[in-house]
Amino acid sequence: MKSRSVFTMPFWLLAIIILVLLVCGCQKSEQTATKKKPTIALVMKSLANEFFSTMADGARKHQAEHSQAYDLLINGIKNETDLAEQVNLVEQMIARQVDAIVIAPADSRALVTVLKRAKDGGILVVNIDNKLDPDVLKQAGFSIPFVGPDNRAGARRIGEVLAKQLSRGDQVAIIEGVPTAFNGQQRRLGFEDAMKAAGMNIVTVQSGNWEMEKANNVAAGILSEHPDLKALLCANDNMALGAVAAIQAAGKTGKVLVVGFDNIGAIRPMLADSRVIATADQHADLLAVFGIEAALKILKGEAAPSDQTTAVDLITK
Repeated sequence: MKSRSVFTMPFWLLAIIILVLLVCGCQKSEQTATKKKPTIALVMKSLANEFFSTMADGARKHQAEHSQAYDLLINGIKNETDLAEQVNLVEQMIARQVDAIVIAPADSRALVTVLKRAKDGGILVVNIDNKLDPDVLKQAGFSIPFVGPDNRAGARRIGEVLAKQLSRGDQVAIIEGVPTAFNGQQRRLGFEDAMKAAGMNIVTVQSGNWEMEKANNVAAGILSEHPDLKALLCANDNMALGAVAAIQAAGKTGKVLVVGFDNIGAIRPMLADSRVIATADQHADLLAVFGIEAALKILKGEAAPSDQTTAVDLITK
């Protein structure tokens, strides 16, 4: 039996075959184009903190300027200690099958398990701002690139500025952030480095959980218990705002000095009138951008970078 040549097919059948091939080809091209534009999820801590709202604004601006390169999802939790909600946000991003998660973890240990699930699911993870605990990562059997500042060095520089306005042996207190957060630990250590080197008497270290109201209550208690206190070293500016309010309520404005960390807008009038002596600018508007850019490079096939240290600038009056 002779085979039938394509050229002897009815015209209508040939037309249908060609149309099907064109449609399939277009769909494949559209799918390929979609895959070339990754979705990056930015998962932050409390958006009630001006530092993180500034971080989000910087990320939005970067995406708007590079809208052809990637899509961006921005998430944040209501308060600094809502670890369950941040874990839930990561799980939502896993379910949405984003290409990368850039995260400022609220806790350096509690987020490791869910981030491992993300990575096991093929999602790239980049750690910014607050470094995940290296020992916990090692125990979990994976690594994540970190992009962020040297918090200990920054806090030490702030403490050194404060020490110049104190006398050896003066009583000082430290209001730290969440105790299990690596950046909080490093800032406390930096403050301690500076105070011990200057011969100050650190009478107490207490947690304000990064929050203004909590720090206000902690500061009020410290001022009552230590009437000769000369300074409060606060591990972020939100807590410094709470400390300044407590000092004012105690009638000790100008008698008890305050330092912070972050250089948020609300702290700048207090720097101008010396209610706050110094803070540090870790460039919140760029921190997420650095993490996003690192993620984009890896997604393009470049090798994962080693940890990247970003700038911390001392800010005084």
